[in-house]
Amino acid sequence: MNSPIPDSQRVTGKPLRIGFIGTGFIATAHSKRLKAAHPDLMVRGNIFDHDHQRAEQFSKVSGHTIARSAEEVIDTSDAIFVTTWTSEHRSLVEQIVGAGKAVFCEKPLATNLADATAMTETVEAGGQAIISQAGLILRHSPLWALANQVVNDTAAGRLMAVVFRDDQFIPLQGHYASTWRSDPEKAGAGTLLEHSVHDIDLIRWVGGDITTVNCTTSNFHGHPGIEDIATLNLKMASGAQVSLTSVWHDNLARPSQRNVEFICAKRIVTISGDDYFGTIRWEDSDGTITELSNEATVAEGLKPLGGNMNSSLAFVQAAANLSPAHPSFREALRAQTVVHRAYESAALAGSPVTIS
Repeated sequence: MNSPIPDSQRVTGKPLRIGFIGTGFIATAHSKRLKAAHPDLMVRGNIFDHDHQRAEQFSKVSGHTIARSAEEVIDTSDAIFVTTWTSEHRSLVEQIVGAGKAVFCEKPLATNLADATAMTETVEAGGQAIISQAGLILRHSPLWALANQVVNDTAAGRLMAVVFRDDQFIPLQGHYASTWRSDPEKAGAGTLLEHSVHDIDLIRWVGGDITTVNCTTSNFHGHPGIEDIATLNLKMASGAQVSLTSVWHDNLARPSQRNVEFICAKRIVTISGDDYFGTIRWEDSDGTITELSNEATVAEGLKPLGGNMNSSLAFVQAAANLSPAHPSFREALRAQTVVHRAYESAALAGSPVTIS
């Protein structure tokens, strides 16, 4: 017998037909999150992928029906997950909004800033009738929700500096197997855009607006236009300084890792391990040390999240209840703006570029 579903995860309102355009690793992850959190939720709908074999594999596991086109998915769905390669996002989002349907768009929004801006304006022009959510899923992480509280607690004092290292094996291999990420026409760029747009969003969420960026990039894997190292120095509106290093390596035994220090005037906060269940430790000026991990991290971090750490389910809830979803396309655009200004800096040999 299934255990009772918490009130925070219940879906009310009309039954939804949930579609997927793109059925790779990320789409599978969203589908699994929905089933794990809410097994009686009717998530079956139509799906489409240019790779028919991949669509068939997704269909067998999820129970979705394979459509003949992306347009058919849009026509027959109430809420759609856009989980294709990045270059397809704008066209699909505009079609979904034009059809008046709810849309979840994976990050980054687009391969370039002009398309990301146009998408955001399209979604916002639809007003409250269009339920939309960007795929910056770590906004639903209990670890990072707790970090946001601990860093911004008045007892911590002002934020002075952030030291952020993000490493992951290059997602052309392993369980990601996203070979399209080696093609800048489809992906746009490498580790900074495709992966560390999350990091920029987290830095902004916890620390506030970013005003200036210096950036250099490197390419060790030899895929033109796809950097595998990016190093950034960021200045925040608060005056805090940030260093960010983003690396795609070949160590498949090592999962994606974010190791971060927030240095506040009266508190040092460190984060390590899993993005949701990892360890958070903070040391105060009176010598008090607090450390939480695993279940304890989730228990405390779920409080500011209202009890729901499932970003996929949050989108479905919002679509069913006709309520606002988050993070918004506007928040995703703000993070992506910083990323593209960083690339401008890299093209200028690391000269500072102002964020506007």
